[in-house]
Formats: sequence, C-alpha cells, structure tokens
Amino acid sequence: MDLLRIATAGSVDDGKSTLIGRLLFDSKAIFTDQLASVEKTSQERGTDYTDLALLTDGLRAEREQGITIDVAYRYFATPKRKFIVADTPGHIQYTRNMVTGASTSDLSIILVDARKGLVEQSRRHAFLVSLLNVPHLVVAVNKMDLVDWSEEVFDQIRSEFTNYAARLNITDIQVIPVSALTGDNLVTRSENMPWYQGASLMHHLENVQIASDLNMVDVRFPVQYVIRPHNNDYHDYRGYAGQVASGVLKAGDQVVVLPSGLPSTIKEVRTADGPVAEAYPPMSVTIRLDDELDISRGDMIVRPNNQPKVAQNFEAMICWMSEKPMHVGQKLAIKHTTKTARALVKELRYGLNINTLHRDEGVDVLQLNEIGRINMRTTQPLLADEYQKNRITGGFILIDEIANNTVAAGMIIEAE
Repeated sequence: MDLLRIATAGSVDDGKSTLIGRLLFDSKAIFTDQLASVEKTSQERGTDYTDLALLTDGLRAEREQGITIDVAYRYFATPKRKFIVADTPGHIQYTRNMVTGASTSDLSIILVDARKGLVEQSRRHAFLVSLLNVPHLVVAVNKMDLVDWSEEVFDQIRSEFTNYAARLNITDIQVIPVSALTGDNLVTRSENMPWYQGASLMHHLENVQIASDLNMVDVRFPVQYVIRPHNNDYHDYRGYAGQVASGVLKAGDQVVVLPSGLPSTIKEVRTADGPVAEAYPPMSVTIRLDDELDISRGDMIVRPNNQPKVAQNFEAMICWMSEKPMHVGQKLAIKHTTKTARALVKELRYGLNINTLHRDEGVDVLQLNEIGRINMRTTQPLLADEYQKNRITGGFILIDEIANNTVAAGMIIEAE
C-alpha cells in the first residue's frame, strides 16, 4: 500500500481536529482506552456528545482552550492506503506551524465554516498550500448541518474559492460539503445532501493519484552519512547513506558526485533488508560506488547530464517564523538537504499581502508569519533546484545561530 501525507488547514474553529477525529473513529483507528479517555474528558467539560477533536488536541493548553496549538500527527490505514495526517493550527500566530505540517504533505484539506464562508485565514492557507507546491487540495465546506444542508450556501463558497484559487498555482482542487460532527460525507455519502453527487472525503483520499507527483526524472541523492565499518570483515566497505530526493537509482548507472564533479558508477544499492534492484523517492538507502572517491555529508550524487545548479546567490520566497523581525544584512545559518552553511540576506525584494496577493515593495523588514521575496548569498555553494521543480532540493530553512531556532522556511525561485 502506498502512503498519503495529509495536512489540514483553515481558520479557527472550522473543525479541523473534529474532522480528523471523525476519520479516525469511522475508520476504526482508535483504541478502546483512547475512546474511553475522550468520552470521560467530554463529560467533564459538560458536552452532551463525544468530542472527537480531543483525539488530536493532546496538549493541556489545547484542551483547556479548545484550540490547536502544535502540529499533531496521527496515523491510520484502510484496506486501500496508509495515511499520516497533520492537524495544524488555525490561529494566525501559529501560521508557522501550519507551514511545517504542509511542507511535506501530498494533499491538504482546507476547512471552511459554512456559516462564515471564506475568511482571511482560509485565503492565507490556500496561498501557502500553493506556495509550498502541495499537489492536491480538498476544500471541505464543514458544518453543513448548521446551514440546513443548503446547496445554495455550498455553491456560493465553492464559487468564491474557485475564483480566488484561479490566481494560485494549484492544479487539483476538490470541493466537498461535510459535517465533521455528524460524519456526513466523510466516510459514506450523506443522505442529508442528495444534491451532492461527488465522492465522500474518505473515498477521495483513498483514490487520489499521487504516484505521478513524484519526480522520477531528476536523480538527486544528498549524502547524509558515510558508512565505514571498522572491522576486518568490512575493511574495504564504503557506503553512502541518505534518502532519495528524486529520480531512480540502480546498479550500473553512471553518476557524478557534486560539488567535485568526479564521475563513477553505482556498484550496489541496498536498504536495511539487503540489496535492491532500484531506489526511488522517498526510500532511504545506502549506495556503493565502483571508485573510492572523497565524498562527505552534504555532497550529492546525480546523473552526468542532469545536474542541479551549484550556486551561492539565490532568490527565494520565505515565510518568517520568528518574533524578531527579519532585516536586510542579517546573517543566519541555512540548512539545505543535508548541507549546512551560512547565509546573508542581501535584499528584501517585497512583502506579500496574502489577501490581495499585492506585492509591497516598500517594506524593509518581515514580521512574524509574513511572507516575502529575498535575495541571499551563502558562504558555500549549494546544490539546488527551483522549488517548483523539486520540493526537496528547492527547499531550505534558516536558523538563528545564537538561539538555535528555526526562523524561516524558504522556497528557491532562482539560483545563480
């Protein structure tokens, strides 16, 4: 079975945690003691129903306030597919947490409260889904039970979102009316909305095609660790471990090691279970080469005629995640694939207004959760692709070296 990574998004109280809890409950992915604990907590809070949102809201502060603060990951499976669901916060001050959850997802579910329609945070999260190049998007119009299952309300929200999304880079959008509280249109089709002829949410999640989303053309293998066993049985063993970012690797392939540019041939590809015929993303493997080359962490194994750019100057979009503003001239550490270097913010081209998508070229700083386009230079060359081409080799994080905090997530637009 393949694996689908899902991230929820949307505004506060749109029902993200309840929807995930209902999916877990209806797919029989909850242990008896978990359900008993949720029922007990629900009674203590005075609700006359089992609050399934408590299955993901595990922090004490989350349960006290009835909100999601941190990203909660939940795992479940059906006979057709395995799932990892990231329940991300809806509050604007936790936008950075939403970016963290969505950055590795194959599909994002944006919830919209049917009573409120599209709000600022709905648009913000839709833009971030587009910016993070998430291939598939589901807009779940939730709480349809509170608007009397109105087709007119649903059509209005669908039309408004479609018009907004036309300016974004999202290729696959599905809009589904649901009620997370009652379970309508989540696992089975709703009898309360006979006017909706589409699939239920679970049916769509089980059948959405994600195999074509993987980049199988551009071979990129960032070396994470060099394996050199120090015993007599393996005295000449030299393997390079890491996760395949893109492309397909197999024994006999001609490769080049960057940044040195030295050529070689793959001798063997193996996993923890032994040799394999080929490796593809996101497999973690060890590669052995015919030649003994000087290769270390941060180097990259690629094909001779298909190489990333070796660059030190970059244009990138970043989402600023620190309470301390970002300013031009700031020096930070950059983590790109398996390589760490230092970076200088040379220029802030513009800040981006999420609601209007207007570019504000007059800004000189980026505040918490703001998005902007910057020019930066790194102290060492990075082996990078554009983010639209490769999410792994085109993405990076910026780190405050003093506090050792991640302060920004970035997407490379152009490398020089």
